[in-house]
Amino acid sequence: SACEITGADGIHPGYGFLSENPNFASICESCRLTFIGPSSKTISLLGDKANAKAIAKSAKCPVIPGSAGVVETVEIALEEAKKIGFPVFIKASSGGGGKGIRIANDATDFVRQFVAAKAEAEVNFGNPAIYLEKMILNPRHVEVQILGDKYGNYIHLGERDCTIQRRRQKLIEETPSP
Repeated sequence: SACEITGADGIHPGYGFLSENPNFASICESCRLTFIGPSSKTISLLGDKANAKAIAKSAKCPVIPGSAGVVETVEIALEEAKKIGFPVFIKASSGGGGKGIRIANDATDFVRQFVAAKAEAEVNFGNPAIYLEKMILNPRHVEVQILGDKYGNYIHLGERDCTIQRRRQKLIEETPSP
């Protein structure tokens, strides 16, 4: 409505939930508005973290060791966690913004954390699907921002270090990365 009233032909969703919402991107596309961000199809494909990891693997990108996809039951998940090695992250497949992540330091703690992660995923994302990843102790969180246009032109803005976080939410981004 705001675009109709103002005559704007594009929308930049900012950061956070609208920028990650495939329905919002699809609405923009159907109204012939330029959504400044990924297509609704891309957001849908990569919004599911277990699916995004599978896509990265198929493109031969290195990924953190973890489950092959979503783990359906606590019994299967515990067996996977033992193969991966503790500590492990128990992650909501639809997660984001630092939500839906639990840590299990050992098998005793795993069941409680798995149940809690599943419940948190259902409440926050409407999807209880969970996958596992090896927890890397004292990691560096480095990202690369890539921009592209509809004409096939792409650039990167270098790397930035996003390691300083609170509750898995970035507080400071430093570039270039030390």
